[in-house]
Amino acid sequence: MKLLLLCQHCQQTLLFENTKCERCGHQLGYLPDQGVVSAVEPSGANRKALASPDQTYRFCANWEHEGCNWMVTPDEHHALCAACRHNRTIPDISNPTYRSRWQKIEAAKRRLIYTLINLSLPLPTADSGDGEPLIFDFLANLPDAPGAPKVMMGHDNGIITLSLVEADDAMREQLRVSMGEPYRTLLGHFRHECGHFYWDKLVRDGGKIDSCQAIFGDESENYEGALKRHYASGAPPTWQQEFVSAYATSHPWEDFAETFAHYLHIVDTLETARAFGLRTRPAVPDGDMLRTKIEFDPHRCRDINQIIDVWLPLTLAMNCINRSMGQPDLYPFVLSPSVIGKLGYISNLIHAA
Repeated sequence: MKLLLLCQHCQQTLLFENTKCERCGHQLGYLPDQGVVSAVEPSGANRKALASPDQTYRFCANWEHEGCNWMVTPDEHHALCAACRHNRTIPDISNPTYRSRWQKIEAAKRRLIYTLINLSLPLPTADSGDGEPLIFDFLANLPDAPGAPKVMMGHDNGIITLSLVEADDAMREQLRVSMGEPYRTLLGHFRHECGHFYWDKLVRDGGKIDSCQAIFGDESENYEGALKRHYASGAPPTWQQEFVSAYATSHPWEDFAETFAHYLHIVDTLETARAFGLRTRPAVPDGDMLRTKIEFDPHRCRDINQIIDVWLPLTLAMNCINRSMGQPDLYPFVLSPSVIGKLGYISNLIHAA
C-alpha cells in the first residue's frame, strides 16, 4: 500500500484523503484490494479505475454523502466499502452539524482501517459469522435536558462507541485540557479502542494471557475500581518510567490499549515519512545519533528496536519544527526502555497473528 501516489491520468501528486485531482479534475477513489488511490472514469453504471484498468469498481454508498472515497468491486455485492461495513450506527446526517462531524469521524476511521489492513490484522464484520465482529456506533448526545444521558465512549465485546462531540475541535480541545492529556484526536480514540478489541482477539482468544500479564500486569484487577482510583488520585509520580501515558497507569487493559495505539501511531507516521523520503542529518557536532533514514516498511518490520532507532530522531525533528510554528509537540511522549519493551510485545503479537 502507498500513501503518496501520482494521478494515473496527469501525474499530479495524490494523497490518501484526496477525492479529486486538482490538475485534471478526475474523481479519485481508494481501491482497498489494490492499496492505491486511483483516478476513475465512468464505465456504464460503474467506474473504470486507471490504476487497475481491467477491473471495474463503484463507490461506497457513503460517497453520495461525502463520507467516503473507498470503492468496491461489483461482484462484492455490498453497498458499503470494506471500511464502512463496520458501521452499525451513524448520526442523523440530515442535520448539517451532525453530517460535518460524521464526515470527520469517517476520515479518521478510514485511516485506521487502512493501517489495520496493512498490518494484516483480522477485521471481522457483522455478516462474517464472527461472534464478536468489529462494529462502530457513532452517536450524538441527546438534546440538553435534566438527567439526559451522555454518550459513553469505549469498547464492549467488539462494539466501539464514539461520541460525535469528539469531532468538534473546540470541544475536544476543552476535554483534552480538562483531562490533562497531551494528545487527543479522533484517530487516537479509534486506535485506543481498537487496542481493547485486539486484546480480546489476540490475547484472550489467542491464548496469550499469561505472556501479556507478564508485561502489562493482571487484568483481573477490578476495572471500575481501578478507574475510580485513577481519576481520584492520578498517576504515580514516576509513571513515565513504566508507562507511555498517565492514563495507561489506570489498569492493565488501558496500558495495553494505550501501547497498542502508540504502536499504530508510530508505524503509520513512519510510513508517511518514508513515502516523502524524510531523513534527518543534523548539522551539529556528534550528530550521528540523530541521523536517520527510513529504508524499510514499518508495517512489515518485526524488530521494534529498528523502528525506535528511526522514530526517536524523527520525532525530535518534528517536535522542533512544530515549536517553530508555535504548535504543541507532534509526539509529546517519552519512550522509556520499559515502554519500548511493551511496544515490542505488541509488535510481536501483531506479527504472530
